[in-house]
Amino acid sequence: MNDPTGSYEEHRAPSGLYYRVTGRGTPLLLLHGLMASGRMFDPLVELLRDGFRLLIPDLRGHGQSGAMSAPYDVAALAGDLEAVMAEAGIARANVLGYSHGGAVAQAFARARPQAVAKLFLVCTYACNVATFREYVEGLALVSLLSVASPRTVAGLMLRLGRSSMPGMTAEQIAWMSDIIGANDRKKMRAAAKGLLTFDSRPWLKDISVPTLVIAGAEDAAVPAHHFEALRSGIPCAQGTVVQSAGHTLLWTHTEELAGLIRAHALRG
Repeated sequence: MNDPTGSYEEHRAPSGLYYRVTGRGTPLLLLHGLMASGRMFDPLVELLRDGFRLLIPDLRGHGQSGAMSAPYDVAALAGDLEAVMAEAGIARANVLGYSHGGAVAQAFARARPQAVAKLFLVCTYACNVATFREYVEGLALVSLLSVASPRTVAGLMLRLGRSSMPGMTAEQIAWMSDIIGANDRKKMRAAAKGLLTFDSRPWLKDISVPTLVIAGAEDAAVPAHHFEALRSGIPCAQGTVVQSAGHTLLWTHTEELAGLIRAHALRG
């Protein structure tokens, strides 16, 4: 889980957004999930850095971009990306969004299609509160972050969610808890409200870039109906389901995910 010394170039854009760059080859922008940071992609980066130039920001309010001011909704998170790409010397990139990062990726692809070569939407959604149960769960998370730290919330979510994490080791769970726990409670509460307000279903048809939607067959956090909404709603979308994987397929099925990214990104 540790970064090899000197393997990343670390930068901070004029906006204050922190980002890392590593690898060589086809540009690939990696967008992390809610209450996480770009560090969550480290195991995947190890498999992709020989074929991709990887741009890995900490989104506004998260990780080492935690000092950036509000707002922290999806539009604001997506609005930072074009300037960071320009700062890194990348005019056009493949874009991968994971979980809530997938919402950010959708918004960016819609607003700046010329900057997106191909889109990867992994374990994500068009509307995270599409059912009453999901809406209640979203409200509960926002309410919990009113009184509990991200580290406490992470511990609770990871303990309760073990059934949706097939294959996750104790070391991986502790590592993710540290990443989540490093964030500020008030900022994460504001960012979590984006779960309640984001809904791309009315404009999925406007996403014009080739898209691969990837889901875990056992994902209890983002069930199959979200995968279907994205796959059927985006005109240029294909879909694939990773068997035996849950919401944490990034860490439990890393090699399979890397293979899917390589195959789709390099396809003509």
